[in-house]
Amino acid sequence: MSYKQQVAEMISAALTQMGVDTLNQEQVLHMLETPPNPAMGDIAFPCFQLAKALRKAPPMIASELAAQITGTPVREVQAAGPYVNIFLDQQSVAGQVIGTILSQGGTYGSRERGQGRHVPIDLSSPNIAKPFSMGHLRSTVIGNAIANIMEKHGYRPVRINHLGDWGTQFGKLIVAYRMWGDEAKVKAEPIKELLSLYVRFHEEAENNPSLEDQGREWFKKLEDGDAEALHLWQWFRDESMKEFMKIYELMNVTFDSTHGEAFYNDKMERVVTLLEEKGLLTESDGALVVTLDEYDMPPCLIKKSDGATLYATRDLAAALYRHDSYDFAKALYVVGNEQRLHFQQLYKVLEKMGYEWAKEMYHVPFGMMLKDGKKMSTRKGKVVLLEEVLNQAIEDVKKVIEEKNPSLANKEAVARQVGVGAVIFHDLKNFRLNDINFSWEEMLTFEGETGPYVQYTHARACSLLRKGGYEATAEVALTQDALDSKEAWAVITLLNAFPEVIDRAAHNFDPSQIGKYVIDLAQAFNKFYANVRILAEEQDVKKARLQLVAAVVVVLKEGLRILGLSAPEEM
Repeated sequence: MSYKQQVAEMISAALTQMGVDTLNQEQVLHMLETPPNPAMGDIAFPCFQLAKALRKAPPMIASELAAQITGTPVREVQAAGPYVNIFLDQQSVAGQVIGTILSQGGTYGSRERGQGRHVPIDLSSPNIAKPFSMGHLRSTVIGNAIANIMEKHGYRPVRINHLGDWGTQFGKLIVAYRMWGDEAKVKAEPIKELLSLYVRFHEEAENNPSLEDQGREWFKKLEDGDAEALHLWQWFRDESMKEFMKIYELMNVTFDSTHGEAFYNDKMERVVTLLEEKGLLTESDGALVVTLDEYDMPPCLIKKSDGATLYATRDLAAALYRHDSYDFAKALYVVGNEQRLHFQQLYKVLEKMGYEWAKEMYHVPFGMMLKDGKKMSTRKGKVVLLEEVLNQAIEDVKKVIEEKNPSLANKEAVARQVGVGAVIFHDLKNFRLNDINFSWEEMLTFEGETGPYVQYTHARACSLLRKGGYEATAEVALTQDALDSKEAWAVITLLNAFPEVIDRAAHNFDPSQIGKYVIDLAQAFNKFYANVRILAEEQDVKKARLQLVAAVVVVLKEGLRILGLSAPEEM
């Protein structure tokens, strides 16, 4: 039981004595606050909510309540206006927090709330035959971090790479390849050459609009199973996946499914049939739609007038397939903010079909990756390739290592961990709904609020443990003078908060909660390192301080792991 839970239990018991039965222990726990000034205590409990039940002014309630709170881990209690301010016994709390972390290791902060149920997560989902640009980074790293967060909460995430491998653009690409393509060039540099063909198609089409008609014709051939069209499409897909896998391997991202849009081609008729059976289809200008007037939304287009199915039909088929396959607790779609209306329509159509589980489907939107303040465009060839950014970051880190620590073992591996980590962390430290402007300088700066700063702090802490001859033990060394500094207390308070941070990140599907947290913990630890002599002469003091360092190592490593970063022990 955490010290906050212990305090909540004390307050709950005291309130029962005072005749308040409207607040349970869990509710009291959620009401606890952290005072803005440490001089006001470590925990504050507001009494406004009790005024009606007790028919007394909040300051009077606070005074009565303060007199009844006593026992470990509380050192002192003060009533301050409508608040009860609680000061904790730092030594007792330190022993409890450090002991819990050292005994639980990487499982610290884990929950069983998911009870092992599946959570399919639609993430990354690049278009085949197009480059994996910085624009695709966001869905990939946000989705991967959320998968790790859900796993930490006791769910079984299912990472789904819903590849963009179908649509009119493949008809266009087939036309471009047949007119200007070179098999040897495509085999040598698949994505680069296919992008060049795709860009050329649109440039030529500006002066020759008939190319657009040819593109539509070839996509129709593809849909009808034309052998040449299918052969080229499969080749484009296979070559694209080989290139994508190099990038995923660099970022250490894996998937449980790579079923793309094409996988649902034979599953969409079921959707149309179900909608017909439920009387939900309405004809509109020759097309079939599901009206959503009751939700103040435009109709959801299911089938065009020429009989072709659409994006919404495909996503409805995917939703039914995923529920049938996984019987999910939640289903998440980590897709850009611009698709908000599409997902609102998708969920409402499923609800109208009578599927209650649709209420547990969530669009997890994010802002755009901008270049010079503008959206990147594959069609115009204005993209920054993610693989180039990752490789450049790794090269930059290699130069720093050669300059600062040329004798470092495993230089290649560390450079990769830190370089890739810098790129991932630059995204995840920001709240996902914010747009991010691509900047080499900001992304590859290894000072301040960056991934390399947190990784270096972890490596520094590991170095301290080696120098101090730290030996893991179940018994926490509680020495009166060892951890009584304000710097040590700041670290202990943050360590204790880690499970709550995980809870907030899971509830809001927000990895930036963990990004900000590991920065705060790294900064607090570095202040402790700068102001407290950790490797002290007194053996008991040194042991206690090294145990605090060991707890920091555990939590920083786990925080970085959840975000998708490695934690090198030497840098």
